[in-house]
Amino acid sequence: MAKTETVYTRVEPELKASAEQILAKLGLTPSEAINVFLNQVVLHKGLPFSVKVPDMTLEAAKAVLIAKLNEGEDSVAQGGWMTVEESKSLLGL
Repeated sequence: MAKTETVYTRVEPELKASAEQILAKLGLTPSEAINVFLNQVVLHKGLPFSVKVPDMTLEAAKAVLIAKLNEGEDSVAQGGWMTVEESKSLLGL
């Protein structure tokens, strides 16, 4: 089918430039990426990803991450670490 429709949208220049850099690494033009997105909308009969309000703020997420990293650091300091092989075995890999 011939492509005869045009979609116009306004976006922030920084967003456009960042997206274009990433798409180029994927071998896609913005137009091709939009076509992929629209095809996925049709296939999913809606957005092809979840759209929701985050459960926590960025600052709260950073605090949780730092706490978990500190726990890991404390565990290693107390000798509570595993080799890669032990970790894989524990995970059944």
